[in-house]
Parts: sequence; structure tokens; C-alpha cells
Amino acid sequence: MKRVALVAGLVSVFSALAFAQTAPPVEQTAAQAGGSQGRGRGGRGPALPPMDPPDSFYSRNAPADLVEFEMMTWPEVYRAIHKEGKTTALFYTGGTEHRGPQNVNGGHNLMAKETVIEIARKLGNAIVMPVLPYSSNNASNQQTGTLGLTDEIQALIMERLAEQAIVNGFTNVMFLNDHGGGVRGYGEVAQKLEEKYREPEFAARNIHVYYVDRVYGPAQNDFNDMLGEKGLPNSGHAVIADTSEMMYLEKGRNWVRRDLLPTAVANTGRGAATPADPNVRVVSNGISGDARQSSEELGKIAYEMKVNYAVEQIRTLLAEQK
Repeated sequence: MKRVALVAGLVSVFSALAFAQTAPPVEQTAAQAGGSQGRGRGGRGPALPPMDPPDSFYSRNAPADLVEFEMMTWPEVYRAIHKEGKTTALFYTGGTEHRGPQNVNGGHNLMAKETVIEIARKLGNAIVMPVLPYSSNNASNQQTGTLGLTDEIQALIMERLAEQAIVNGFTNVMFLNDHGGGVRGYGEVAQKLEEKYREPEFAARNIHVYYVDRVYGPAQNDFNDMLGEKGLPNSGHAVIADTSEMMYLEKGRNWVRRDLLPTAVANTGRGAATPADPNVRVVSNGISGDARQSSEELGKIAYEMKVNYAVEQIRTLLAEQK
């Protein structure tokens, strides 16, 4: 019975998300905009063209050079889009998962936020959307640090968020990711929306949606190649790449429990120091590889590679539109 209820609940969620992707007829939205429903949303309704906010809506105390959507007021976002040409929305997906005893579970989110802010600053025409703290993954009853989505739910979320950014006025939506789960979904959603906005009824709006894939796979692969050239271990989970990057970015915030680095090596499974007695049960530390030689210097390299690879790819994608 519980399973039937769960399935019914998921069907309701998916139905609601799917319905939300289809805008109501223009006649309906225009009527709503002038009635109680339009006022209840705090807006003028999607059918009417936007109006510039009055000067009184802007604070003199706003920080300079804001690039984070969630740290801006709505008039500040409006100004960034319509007056400053910041029409590129950056959606960086992090993830919450166990990262060995030495790293905090939110490492992907912490690295993603620092990385995407720097990407936006280098681009000069982009706004950082809130980092999505969950990605395609599965929880564990032993390494209790993971909260994951399914591939299907992640894809629905990314599609919905992209459409919402477009309603706000962004004309370029970029998907980026710090966790490898659900990678195929980013590309599929981006292609689906790109094809939609190339249709005749939308083409004049010049809206584009892309998956910026070089920030994850290629940057990670090239960093691992560099580690190999230095004679350092270069693959696995919760190892040198992420541990080092977190060490570089944490700035005293204790994202890495550095006192555990001397033992940050897999203790079960492939490449691990397994116990001599096969009857002894060992609690896996969740590391697949070796993070003991992690350093801030290596973290700086990993971070800068991700930023530079993303900026170069985004600039290329935008240039190809002309």
C-alpha cells in the first residue's frame, strides 16, 4: 500500500513539473495579470512586456559587481539583464555525497560555488544561479553522507530551472557540473531546449541552452594526466583532485580535516590495504584511491583548470552564435 502511495505521489510531482513546462495561452495570462492572480504573484504577468523599475527600487548599499542571483534583489537582476547585458545564466550542479573521513559531504557544492563565481567574473556577462546541491546519486547506510536524485528527476529539475531563467530574461543558459552523476542528462536537456528555441516561433528571441562539458571531464582528465607525470596517484573518489581543491579554497573554513590526511587512503577494495584476516570486517572509509599527498598547490591548479576550461568553452559557444 505504501508503495502504491509513493508511486502515486511521484506521478503527481512529475505531472506538475511537466505541466509547468507548458505556458498557458496568452489570453489567459493577460487576464490573470490584470486580476487577483497576477497581483498575488507579485508580478505583472508573463504576457506583458517588462517595465524598468523606478530608481527608488535600487539601494545605495548594494555591493558592487554582484554576480550571484541569490544575493541580488530583483531590480538588481533586472538591471543586470536589461541594462548591463548580463544575459548568460550559469547553472552549476554540485552534489551532496560522502567524500571520505577527511572531506565534508558538501564538497561538490562548496567547490562549485567558488568556481562558478570566478567563471562569471571572468566572463563579465553572466550571472551565477544558485548552485544545485543535489545530483544523480544514491545514499548509503554505511557511508552516511550522500543525498541523491535519479537521472530522471535531475533532468526534470534542470529543464524547469532553464525555462525559469529564460522567463526572467536570460537568453543564454549554461549547465555545468562538479559531480559526474547524470552527466548524459545535462546534454540531453540542453539539446532538447536548444532544438525547441530554434523553432520558428521562438528563433527570433535568440535563446540558447548549452551543456558546458569541459569543466568536468576534460579538466579532470588533464589534471589527472598532470598528476601521473608527477608520479602521483591520479584516479578514484575522495582523492587528490577534490581534496586538494577544497584545501585551496577553504581559507580556514575547515572543509578538509587535515589531521586525517596521513590515513586518507582506501582501506578496502581495489588498491587498498586489506586486512590479513579475511574474516575481519572492516568499515570502508569511502575512499577509492589515495589522497595522502593532497596539497593547496595542487588544488590551485585543479581550480584554475576548471575555471579556464569553462570560460574558454562558453566564450566559444557565444561567439559561434554570431
